[in-house]
Amino acid sequence: MKVDFICYPRCGTCRKAKKWLEDHGIEYQERLIHEDNPTAEELKEWKEKSGLPLKRFFNTSGQIYRQNKLKDKLPSMSEEDQYQLLATDGMLVKRPILLRGDRVLVGFKEKEYEETFL
Repeated sequence: MKVDFICYPRCGTCRKAKKWLEDHGIEYQERLIHEDNPTAEELKEWKEKSGLPLKRFFNTSGQIYRQNKLKDKLPSMSEEDQYQLLATDGMLVKRPILLRGDRVLVGFKEKEYEETFL
């Protein structure tokens, strides 16, 4: 089963995840998050499938997150407003995101990848 791999090429974590996929012979379709930003609807679907809180979809170490002081602003924002904000710029979204059927992985944790594929 081919997977969707949503990433940013200059992200070190994305490069590690991509290498893991390639080392294990996993076929994937790459989607560059800075060129093809996820929509609010996609993010809602991924959040539901992942079982993760919405906050985990924010790239909390990114410049845009820090410059806009989102750590302080997010708690007072509605969930809908947070989805809309994430959909404005792919650099706000935590990466990589891996989609495989009903499974959604956010970030790269080797153990999660192993549980999903091995």
